[in-house]
Amino acid sequence: MAIGAQNAFVLRQGIRGEHVLPVVAVCIGSDVVLMTLGVAGFGAIVDSAPMVMTVAKYAGAAFLLGYAALAAKRAWSASALSAGGGAPLALGAAVATCLAVTWLNPHAYLDTVVLLGSFANTYATPDRWFLTAGAIAGSLIWFLSLGFGARLLAPVFAKPQAWRVLDSLIALVMTGLAVGLLVS
Repeated sequence: MAIGAQNAFVLRQGIRGEHVLPVVAVCIGSDVVLMTLGVAGFGAIVDSAPMVMTVAKYAGAAFLLGYAALAAKRAWSASALSAGGGAPLALGAAVATCLAVTWLNPHAYLDTVVLLGSFANTYATPDRWFLTAGAIAGSLIWFLSLGFGARLLAPVFAKPQAWRVLDSLIALVMTGLAVGLLVS
């Protein structure tokens, strides 16, 4: 599993212990929808309309750069050192951010709709759905482990400097992902 914008957000919420269940539920539900669409043949539609992926690529890169800028701002602001990683997010803001880092991420479509859909469709009809069920189970395990397991890192993040390091790394990874999208 690569740590992208979505996983970084889930990790951050898990460490902070803020709205973990709704955030994890959004991620799992989104994966279920995207994987099902891919196996049901939506990937073929996306393949036949490359403009959709081009738009998603630039929108995703812009979003990732914005997310990187916010992480960099948190990393270098004085409030990051005193507020345990910034101000708490309201439930609506946490869910909206999670939806954005999921649905505005072109990698999510490539991994679930196109890649998994293409792979699953090499199998006979009943088998492709068993494969999809296994992928969904993997998503369930991953996000529950990431979101609720992150609390084990809470002692490390009791030190304000750890938030600065985490946000700096998130800013670098998001910038790298955005640049990678733009040059691919």
